[in-house]
Amino acid sequence: MADRRELLNDPEEAMRLALENWQSKMWTAGPGLIESYDPDAQTVSVQLTTRGSVSDEAGNTAAQDMPLLVDVPVVFPRAGGFAITFPVIPGDECLVVFGSRCIDGWWQSGGVQSPLEDRMHDLSDAFAILGPTSQPRVLADVQTDGVEMRTEDRSTYLKLTAGTIFIKGNIVHEGDVTQTGNLTTQGTVMGTVVKTTSGTGLDTHDHGSGALISGKTPAPNSN
Repeated sequence: MADRRELLNDPEEAMRLALENWQSKMWTAGPGLIESYDPDAQTVSVQLTTRGSVSDEAGNTAAQDMPLLVDVPVVFPRAGGFAITFPVIPGDECLVVFGSRCIDGWWQSGGVQSPLEDRMHDLSDAFAILGPTSQPRVLADVQTDGVEMRTEDRSTYLKLTAGTIFIKGNIVHEGDVTQTGNLTTQGTVMGTVVKTTSGTGLDTHDHGSGALISGKTPAPNSN
């Protein structure tokens, strides 16, 4: 059977080839690998992980790596004056999404801008959404009963379930603490500049009863 592409005056095949050629130049989204990260500009260089193809004069095609995408804005979850950020390192996987129009004016100035060029679905207008993962790099021990912020190996995490917040790892806190309810600890409570409601430090207070020294129990650091 003859190849329809070799037939003359076949409008249906001509239209199909024209549409395929048009679609081949339109970029929407695809997986990528981070090559480098600029934390000040919050942009990355990204290598698309789906190869393109090139054809020679004889019609032979060969796979070819896509060009490196540079100055790609990173998408961090952010709204209402709050943001979630995380380190970005070479080798991180991401989803690259391409704007349907030129984003240069918006990226440089923000707000509502006119496109600086007429390009559409172009490699130059990419955004990098971090998080999509290939099968060799899926997270282990993903919890199904709550929300977590965690390290990849889950050695440290904050887990939120219905009625409970569980934290694994050391906590360094700066600021005041207000608690309603009981406090239970299985470790040692230590403090030197920490004050009670009366203004006395944990290392110097007494209990005011149980006459051992002048009618009072000794301070915690007394010998």
